[in-house]
Amino acid sequence: MHEPIDLSAAGSGNFERTRSRSAEALWMVIEFLLISNPLQISSTLRVWVLRQFGARIGANVIMRPRVRVKFPWNLQIGDNCWIGEGVWIHNQDLVTIEDNAVVSQEAFITTGSHDVYRSMDLVIKPVVIRRGAWVTTRCIVLQGAEIGQNTVVTPGSVVRGPLLPDRIYGGNPAAFIRERWKSTIEAPDREL
Repeated sequence: MHEPIDLSAAGSGNFERTRSRSAEALWMVIEFLLISNPLQISSTLRVWVLRQFGARIGANVIMRPRVRVKFPWNLQIGDNCWIGEGVWIHNQDLVTIEDNAVVSQEAFITTGSHDVYRSMDLVIKPVVIRRGAWVTTRCIVLQGAEIGQNTVVTPGSVVRGPLLPDRIYGGNPAAFIRERWKSTIEAPDREL
């Protein structure tokens, strides 16, 4: 049996702080009051506040109440996206959500984890959700994941790596289910 990893020696790994601790503290207060607050009903205000803190957010983005964003300066959202209620974006590295993508209720996106094999140091990698993709309710999207264009991830799934475009994935880890655009019921042949 091995000795446990000494957690007091775990470090920040490849994470580099890009804003001061005071900027992070100010963001935590503003996020609590205007972003994650369930009583704040304005999607427009949430988007505006995130932009003021460095998020790059396109036009016509709908962002529901109770959204949490670790570092808005590491967030890029394209046009016409929907971010559902209770989504948590824990983005120590860049999270990119391209045009017309959906992240549904209570999904969790994280760019960081720990080196569980050696040191428990923090390891971060960006996450990309491509155009037209749909991360459905309560999915977990882990560091380094890339969800392909028009891909759907079924509820409660865990995405650990790249997912190909135009497909449906589900489970833990998310596995291929079928092509997205292929009909499950073949139409009967008809004579004209």
